[in-house]
Amino acid sequence: MCLPSRGEESGIEAEIRACSADKRNFARRSMPSKLSGKGKQEGWMINKLDETLRFQQTALNLRAARQELLASNIANADTPNYKARDVDFASALQNALAGSPPKLAVAQTSSAHLEGNAGGSVFGSQVMYRRPLQPSADGNTVDMDVERAQFADNALRYEASVKFISEDIKEIMQAIQG
Repeated sequence: MCLPSRGEESGIEAEIRACSADKRNFARRSMPSKLSGKGKQEGWMINKLDETLRFQQTALNLRAARQELLASNIANADTPNYKARDVDFASALQNALAGSPPKLAVAQTSSAHLEGNAGGSVFGSQVMYRRPLQPSADGNTVDMDVERAQFADNALRYEASVKFISEDIKEIMQAIQG
C-alpha cells in the first residue's frame, strides 16, 4: 500500500520514488518469519495482494470523482455566484478505506421514498468550498489558474495510480508464469 510521503521532496516524481521504496520495505518487514505450511503462506500473499489492489481501486475511484468536481468548477467559471468546490483527498481516502460512508443523507418524509444520498456525491459532506484569492464582482469564486493546476495535479496522480496497479499486476503475472 502506497501513501504519499511527507518528505522534503514534492511532486509526483517524489511520490513515485517514495512509493517504490515503501513497497520494498513493506515486503521485507511484513513477511512472516515462520509459516507452518504452504496454504498459510498463499493465504497471506493473497490477502496482501487484495489489500494493495483494494487501496489502489479506492484511490482511483476517489481521484476520478475529484476530477469531475474540478471539471465542474472549470465549466462554471463564468456562472454568477458559483462557488468553487474541492475535497481534502487524504481525509476522503482515509474515510473510504475505513469504510465510513459519506455523512450526508436524504431525509425520507414517507416510507414509500427510496433511500439515497444527497446529490449522489462520492464525498458526501466532505466537499468544501474554496475561498477566493480575490473577490469577483459576480460572486463567482472560481480561479482558473488554481483550478487548472489542481486538475493537472489530480490527473497526474491518477495516472501514477494506474501505473502502480499495472506494475503490480505485471509482477503478479511474472510470478504466476515463473
